[in-house]
Amino acid sequence: MADTGRIVAIVGAESTGKSTLAQALATTLPGLTGWRCAWVPEVLREWSEAAGRTPRVEEQAEIATEQARRIEAAARTHDLVLADTTPLMTAVYHHQVFGETSLDAMALAWQRRHCETTLLTALDLPWQADGLQRDGPQVRAPVDARLRQLLVSADLPFAVVSGQGQRRTEAALDALTLLWRASFAKRQPWSTGLFSRLAARETEQPAWRGTCTDCDQPDCEHRAFQRR
Repeated sequence: MADTGRIVAIVGAESTGKSTLAQALATTLPGLTGWRCAWVPEVLREWSEAAGRTPRVEEQAEIATEQARRIEAAARTHDLVLADTTPLMTAVYHHQVFGETSLDAMALAWQRRHCETTLLTALDLPWQADGLQRDGPQVRAPVDARLRQLLVSADLPFAVVSGQGQRRTEAALDALTLLWRASFAKRQPWSTGLFSRLAARETEQPAWRGTCTDCDQPDCEHRAFQRR
């Protein structure tokens, strides 16, 4: 792992902006950090378009394995990889569509070993049809619930990202900067780049006085982090 770049997993139900967010972060972060960043697209989309159908139950493992292989390959040549889904999403849909849990252990083990953190895209964007992969808005809540269940049960760190347009990207940047601040503060000046951006936002925000138990608002979560 020491010889590879950091991997940030971006997961979430269908039509929650995973690909848009991954591309936005891959474009924005190099200017804020100086890192070589890569975006790894979803293998399932490519597979379905080539086959003209969605995969059968016995084909799911192959898709998960190829997704992992591409992410790991990108991490060997970049400082940071934004993974537009990971094997964990394949496992979730394996359960959603076929009632199978056989991919869960592998997907969670891979996520734990390779991903520094996970961004979970919230359900606050309108559902849009997009070819073979989209089943409908009714599947989003169960998929979101399953993702949270697996991440929490495996004690894997994740942050929920919500908001429209640029606000969603800003929320993701806040979540990542909070994660990286402790390890990078001693090595990178706070006067420039990613950390100065967060410091300015913290200065503008009032002290946190409430308690959240279940909140998807990124600014609210950000203030909660400040209190901690």
